[in-house]
Amino acid sequence: MDFTDEQITRYSRHILLPEVGGKGQKKLAKARLLIVGAGGLGSPAALYLAAAGVGTLGLIDSDAVDLSNLQRQIIHHTPDLGRSKVLSAKEKIRALNPDVNVVTYEDRLLARNALELVRGYDVVIDGVDNFPAKFLINDACYFAEKPLVHGGILRFDGRVTTILPKKSACYRCVFRNPPPPGLVASCQEAGVIGVLAGIIGTIQATEALKLVLGIGRPLTDRMLDFDARRTAFREIKTRRNPNCPLCGDHPTITELVDHEETECAVKVTSDIS
Repeated sequence: MDFTDEQITRYSRHILLPEVGGKGQKKLAKARLLIVGAGGLGSPAALYLAAAGVGTLGLIDSDAVDLSNLQRQIIHHTPDLGRSKVLSAKEKIRALNPDVNVVTYEDRLLARNALELVRGYDVVIDGVDNFPAKFLINDACYFAEKPLVHGGILRFDGRVTTILPKKSACYRCVFRNPPPPGLVASCQEAGVIGVLAGIIGTIQATEALKLVLGIGRPLTDRMLDFDARRTAFREIKTRRNPNCPLCGDHPTITELVDHEETECAVKVTSDIS
């Protein structure tokens, strides 16, 4: 493919980078990225990936825009209240960069549709806010052998890790199963500082771009924790668990299942068990 003069100007700051250049920009133009959740994490990730010139962005979310979302879900605006999140997000992405093909799924990611959906994309970004969905995304990406960029936020704490199926530790290697309903407070119950979504979501977008371009060192076998109160990052090393029920030596999970729905957000703790 050849870029138009307008596209060369639009992506000129990328093209100037030796690590990207024209060849890298063409890789981005051909890439297909899926963002699960058009909320706090999905908003900044979608905007920056669209600005970067990613060819196709898939967005799946069944929710409508609520007034309480606007404190952190920057892709949605006040006039969007009550609208489908994926349609609201598509409108903003297309306004930012008409080069991007936005595919919307006004649906929930469930065992019945996850594998087929994930298989159609090169990289998946986890922007959901509940444990059952996070485990389902992890499992679907493992079976489909698709890279996954996980992110989570709660209160003032955030976390990012990148998972390469069958090459690095998966989500279940660290967190074996979803916690019992009610054990972990949700953002709705415990709160979250709005800008944290921008920080973590943007790091997720960075990881996705690195994977597409094949540059740098992804956050595999390590989790990057961020404490907004202290403005401090901490790296936690992880490794594949031979006893993991999904990717271990003797797996017990052989197909996708829907875990019990909870309103739990991702728990960000100081220690990894």
